[in-house]
Amino acid sequence: MPVPQNKGELLKAIEHNFGNLIGDLNAVPEDLVDQRSLDGHVTGSLMSVSNLLAYLVGWNELVLKWLAKDAAGQPIDFPDSGYKWNELGKLAQKFYRDYDDIPYQQLLDRLDSAKRQIVALIETRSDEQLYGGVWYEKWSMGRMIQFNTSSPYDNARRRLRKWNKAQAILRNSQAS
Repeated sequence: MPVPQNKGELLKAIEHNFGNLIGDLNAVPEDLVDQRSLDGHVTGSLMSVSNLLAYLVGWNELVLKWLAKDAAGQPIDFPDSGYKWNELGKLAQKFYRDYDDIPYQQLLDRLDSAKRQIVALIETRSDEQLYGGVWYEKWSMGRMIQFNTSSPYDNARRRLRKWNKAQAILRNSQAS
């Protein structure tokens, strides 16, 4: 899918990538959601599907925080207070901890809710507001939203599909 250039394309990318991802997340067997066997967000680390979901929830809720601060005319501390862009692995670890006690189904619901809120906020903005100027450094608001919603949905789906294939191979070899 090409990089969105306007509001309509952004909404389409979010809905398309989320729709593909959520089906795969819903298909993960409950007994595997906490198994740390996915490549983590920090090189050489492993994470669980629950961690991957926590990561997505964390970023979606961060986007909501950015948009709320922007609407209130408050400064935004990108990516988040206490973190720099070169510390995204640490931020991922924070998301894992922040959502560690939340059951998988509730995380799925929380991701869906955050995505719906982001879509609703995008719908209230014009193409000019989303793509007409710089919002952060050289990036427009629409591009920053896309970087942290539809792109991670697509990346997570690729990771999950690779993991799923490996799990199927493991299950088949154990059944032999």
